[in-house]
Parts: sequence; C-alpha cells; structure tokens
Amino acid sequence: MSRTALSDHSLSIKSALVIDDHPLYCDALAATMESTFNTRRIRTATSLGEALQQLRLRFSPDLIILDLNLPDASGLSGFLKIKEKTPDVPVIVISAITSKGVIQSVIAAGAAGFIPKDIGRQHFQEAMQDIWNGKTYVPPGYTMPARAPATDRSVETISRKIAHLSQQQTRILGLICEGMPNKLIAYEMQLAEATVKAHITALLRRLGVHNRTQAAMLVREVSIRHSLQ
Repeated sequence: MSRTALSDHSLSIKSALVIDDHPLYCDALAATMESTFNTRRIRTATSLGEALQQLRLRFSPDLIILDLNLPDASGLSGFLKIKEKTPDVPVIVISAITSKGVIQSVIAAGAAGFIPKDIGRQHFQEAMQDIWNGKTYVPPGYTMPARAPATDRSVETISRKIAHLSQQQTRILGLICEGMPNKLIAYEMQLAEATVKAHITALLRRLGVHNRTQAAMLVREVSIRHSLQ
C-alpha cells in the first residue's frame, strides 16, 4: 500500500471502498474522495454483503470508509468482518452516532479513526491526512481512556460472535429479530423449513444462547449499547 503525500496538507489516495447504506451520502463521499484526494479507483457498497463481494473480486483498496449502521450488520460485527477480510487496510468508521462508548469501541477494535458524519470538508481532509500519516483520528475533545470498561469488551465479544455467522445465518438472525417464525423465514429465503431450523440451531450455538428470543435480545443489547453509550 503506497502512501504519497503531495504536500503538507494534500495527499493522493489511489483507491478506496466506501460503505454506507444511504446511496446519496455514499456517492457524495466517493465524490469528495475523488475531488479532494484524487482517488481514481473508488467502489461503493450499501450493505456489508455488497462490500464483502467487492473485496472478493480482488479489489484491494488503499483504505476503507465504513458506516456502522448497515442493514445486514449489528454493532461492531460489520467492522470486524471487514477487518478480518482486509487486516492490512486502514478501516475508517464514519457515523452519525458519536457517543464516547461507540468511539471507544471502534478504536479499541482496531479502527484507523472515527469521523463524525457532520464533519466539515476541511476537517475531513485534515482527519484523513492524520490517518494517512499513521495517527488514529478521533473527534476534537475526545480522549481515549487508559482502559476500556468491561461493558465495552462485552459489546466487542458479542459483535465478534455475530461477525462469525455465515451469510445465511446472519440473514436468518435479522429475520428472527423482525419476529418472523421459521415457516415465514423459510418462505422468505426459499429454503426448506428443516434447513432453516438447522441454521437456527447452529447460530444459537455460535452465539451461546438457548432460543430465538435470547438471540434477538443479544442483538438488541449490542445495538442499544452502541446508540446510548
């Protein structure tokens, strides 16, 4: 991965993957990367699955910009899956949720930086310059604690469990959280009901819970902690 600074306040980033479930914001961010950092190879994705597919196509970006709130990811699970797929690529989280707990969780999990969605263009450029120079960017006024509380480590543990579910298990978990019974899940996914039951048994085992209700509560707990911390 090459990092070429053009001047003290300008840099060139050859390629990037932008992941955000709002198409207009995603396109605007890609356009900003192109105009500000001369990024010519930009790919976008509006879901975690789409982003992983882009990476499977042998696309190796210089950096990845990721929104945490994706339709097919919960808590840190999307970030962890992307990071697992591209361990040597800086992953920058950009989010409208700027609570200390969220920032602390993503930085502790290995994010190259956390950028608020309401950041101005100039500050965005400065944040990217800091990250490109090897610094970990956090919003002004935020100080990382010396040690993460146990609740935050719990959030990461749960998110890692969710991240290691298969694609079908992740989708089934989402439908469980919507309150769908097995029969409707089978219809929605065009699977035999017995297959759905097998997937649910496997995902419950991976999450360390005993039933569908506990699985849904686990996902909800992660989401609430991230939004309220």
